[in-house]
Amino acid sequence: MGAIPELRFYNTLTREKSVFKPIDAGNVRMYVCGPTVYDFAHIGNARPAIVFDVLFRLLRHVYGADHVTYARNITDVDDKINARALRDYPGMELNAAIRLVTEKTYDQYQKDVKALGCLEPTAQPRATEHIAKMVEINQRLIDGGHAYVATGAEGREVLFSTGSMADYGQLSKRKLEDQQAGARVAVEAHKKNPADFVLWKESAADQPGWHADYVVDGEKIAIHGRPGWHIECSAMAEVHLGEVFDIHGGGLDLIFPHHENEIAQSRCAHGTSVMANVWMHNGFLQVEGKKMSKSEGNFVTIHELLETETFGGRKWPGEVLRLAMLMTHYREPIDFSLKRLEEAENLETRAHEFMDGCEAGEAPAEAIELLADDLNTPGYLNWLFSKRKEAGFDRRSFRAAYELLGLRVMPNEIVVPLVPKKQIEAAISGRLELLKAKNFAEADRIRDDLLAKGIQLKDGKDPATGERVTTWEVKR
Repeated sequence: MGAIPELRFYNTLTREKSVFKPIDAGNVRMYVCGPTVYDFAHIGNARPAIVFDVLFRLLRHVYGADHVTYARNITDVDDKINARALRDYPGMELNAAIRLVTEKTYDQYQKDVKALGCLEPTAQPRATEHIAKMVEINQRLIDGGHAYVATGAEGREVLFSTGSMADYGQLSKRKLEDQQAGARVAVEAHKKNPADFVLWKESAADQPGWHADYVVDGEKIAIHGRPGWHIECSAMAEVHLGEVFDIHGGGLDLIFPHHENEIAQSRCAHGTSVMANVWMHNGFLQVEGKKMSKSEGNFVTIHELLETETFGGRKWPGEVLRLAMLMTHYREPIDFSLKRLEEAENLETRAHEFMDGCEAGEAPAEAIELLADDLNTPGYLNWLFSKRKEAGFDRRSFRAAYELLGLRVMPNEIVVPLVPKKQIEAAISGRLELLKAKNFAEADRIRDDLLAKGIQLKDGKDPATGERVTTWEVKR
């Protein structure tokens, strides 16, 4: 491997872009908050999956595939999930019941992100597999004076004491006194500080949970309950990446309270100055100019975009969805629209026509420098497509750079040979003539030959003339 390019990332913790220096170049470690597998993932969930997959690919390119550890968690501890597990599988051990409840949505998420060209992370830890570690961290916090047990309206809770941490709020830049002023103190009078948050909460007799023994001032306290949201990621990150690691990523909406409270728990439990050295956050996503919501009628899942005709009256290939995301810088807000998808599809078509028939070479250093500058994917794509117009630009270099973004990665690890659009249209025209001549065997041969190359034909009738028409799509 040649000289390592200088990577520069914007760090939410410091509010500035700086040179990335891994703790250990032999094991660069990154944690990203993954989905809650209660329902199918929506298009907003796709953005962090794609953004941090690009970062994963860049780190692997720079440090070597065997020297990067990427953990993206699965949140399968959720009151709705727990309640459904109890209802559907009474008497079954809770973790096993939860696994059955979430199996379909978990499997669908894996299929969705694979179709979007995302590599499988090094580890995909489930919250249910780390309950013991959560209890252990909570006990450490109690022992260190950073957590306490109190009884609230719904039972006993282990609470993090925000007042015990002198610099709580560093990530979000929220001062503790400002949070106190706006809090509804009367509602949660059992807290020492209105900003204190739940580490463990007691389950009622008819609610599912896990057994936990805590020791407070020498007294053993058994609390059958479930973890708070934030402690889950602290536990999973520690198990898979250590007490301090290189990069923590997620959506902008997670800065407060989730990531802020992760930092508080982890730092106070381990006595460290940081949890992760670099914090990276992708911007918000809206659909057709509006915040995505079911009430607006613009709530769309990744699965629907890939497999149904609910958006723009057609299915969209994963590569087009991915490219549409990467046309905007990851820290900027993105308007996910039909126009954007059509622009991405146009770029995809031009890229495929240019790369047709060539193998991947080596990505140009100039392109890598653009990506190394805080994942500047728009600049990277602009540079790449402008070079395509230059005489003599190596198509193999173009393909290597294109694929470094995770583009042209086919689902199920099938690499489909590319067929130029003109060739496809010519084959369709020829097949229609064969069908008119009732040469069905030769027409079927053309159809099967295209299918083997990843092009699926669909026959139908023109509603106006009644004549046979044939459309095509890339088979996923």
